[in-house]
Amino acid sequence: MDGTNNSVAVRPRVVIVGAGFGGLSAAMGLARVPVEVTVIDRRNFHLFQPLLYQVATAGLNPADVAWPIRNVLRDQANTRVLLGEVCGVDTAARTVRLSGGREEPYDWLVLATGATHTYFGHDEWSGVAPGLKRIDDATLIRRRILLAFEHAENATTEAERNRLMTFVIIGGGPTGVELAGAISELAQKALAADFRMIDPRRARIVLIEGGPRLLAAFPPMLSQFAQDALRKMSIEVQLGRAVSHCDVEGITVSGEKLAAGTVLWAAGVAASPAARWLDAAADRAGRVEVLSNLSVAGHPQMFVIGDTAAFLQDGKPVPGIAPAAKQQGAYVASTIRNAVLRKRLLPGFRYRHYGSLATIGRHSAVIDFGGIQLRGWFAWWIWGLAHIYFLIGARNRLLVASQWLFSYLTYGRGARLIVGSDVRDTGQRQQALPEKV
Repeated sequence: MDGTNNSVAVRPRVVIVGAGFGGLSAAMGLARVPVEVTVIDRRNFHLFQPLLYQVATAGLNPADVAWPIRNVLRDQANTRVLLGEVCGVDTAARTVRLSGGREEPYDWLVLATGATHTYFGHDEWSGVAPGLKRIDDATLIRRRILLAFEHAENATTEAERNRLMTFVIIGGGPTGVELAGAISELAQKALAADFRMIDPRRARIVLIEGGPRLLAAFPPMLSQFAQDALRKMSIEVQLGRAVSHCDVEGITVSGEKLAAGTVLWAAGVAASPAARWLDAAADRAGRVEVLSNLSVAGHPQMFVIGDTAAFLQDGKPVPGIAPAAKQQGAYVASTIRNAVLRKRLLPGFRYRHYGSLATIGRHSAVIDFGGIQLRGWFAWWIWGLAHIYFLIGARNRLLVASQWLFSYLTYGRGARLIVGSDVRDTGQRQQALPEKV
């Protein structure tokens, strides 16, 4: 036993902060490398974020889009998982600082800490217009959407009923488009026959985008298709409109007041504080500027990947999507492996873009494969297959896919439960039900 422990102790220590797509890809790429891997995350699960909007709109339960990190990595003998929140990095001592005072030493460090939503200087809007990055965000949004219909059923005036049944989504990227379509279908189908005093099908859904078109990263033809598809679903699309104020009564957009019971934010993201931890150069979104091999200038054994990294390829930033993070994680794992085994160094990282996807409701999507653009029902099936393929850590993709696909198509039982609490409850005089002991 002592000999085994000593041999393990001399192995290089790789610390990976963050168990998202990039972090897990890096960890799994090091499974058979003679290193000791430590994965640190403040939550004990990996979140399949592309399907998070379905949790927010009652199509899926949280457990359908998340898997325990320990379960994903349990067969990797050289890997351990720590539950903790990183609060800093001591680059001189080569340690990662965790809240509570613990320090974790490293020989190689991989920061894959992701991003959060940004309100462009209006952080006071966060309580009114939640973004969608975490399970907690999704359950909060689901609570607000479902409560909006419940309170509309109890409303005593038509004006208040109309306000409560107005849903505003700010941001016309993939998340905003997907949220708008999912809320529309929730109102039009799942809730249509559930109420007596209101007709959920009369819900007003408004999607606001400050730019000239939706899905700006897609070709104009697909942007127009998405806009037309949303309008066929009775969703109001407002382009070139700037939001200047948000409160519990609604928003002010281009100088006009729009009363709304629920406002959701899908307009922008900001990186984690990794740049401050490292005292490294960062772009305007706070992402760490990295070299061609994804390392930090002056720190060749420190890598930053995924949404945390500002990486330019051919003069353009690599998109903050799951395939890019996975490719970067795999590349860093290969780089560390070659260095440890004293093999030839890899050339600089090159991202291979296989396409951009966005779904518009349950039977339509848009896909950009570069020279090929797809839209409609066929694109929706490809969108579904692509998401099945990227299910990280699922031991049986067919089983997992059938579970969430069934829940998605049928609004599986339990997905429409109203749970948790909301800081708005007191302000809006919403009485929470007492918990049973």
